[in-house]
Amino acid sequence: MSMLRQTRDFLWRTVAVCALALGMIGVLVPVLPTVPFVIFAAFAGGKGWPVLEQRLLEHPRYGPHIRDWREYGAVPRNAKIIATVLMGASVAGLLFASIPRWVQLSVALFLICVALWLWSRPEIRR
Repeated sequence: MSMLRQTRDFLWRTVAVCALALGMIGVLVPVLPTVPFVIFAAFAGGKGWPVLEQRLLEHPRYGPHIRDWREYGAVPRNAKIIATVLMGASVAGLLFASIPRWVQLSVALFLICVALWLWSRPEIRR
């Protein structure tokens, strides 16, 4: 295996481990999402660590979410609701923060765009 490929695989594995670690922290911290980080870990694993990718795809809890995202770009309705509520709470919290108004409005506009994109994703009903 060439040095370039080894370096590339090492970097993708590092990204996969970091994403997976953030996802696992999200299991414990309610405001940090788990599934998006696990989906990203599977993506990174597919680039440099196929064994990890396969384990994530076969995981009983997260595997279906990864496959739904890959096949359909689908996000479950409950995830959309939770994300939208948390984004709304973040915007509300920003209103009470002592930061410039343009920052508050920029973040609010960005989160509104994210919410609109999120709700445009299809849903898979099981």
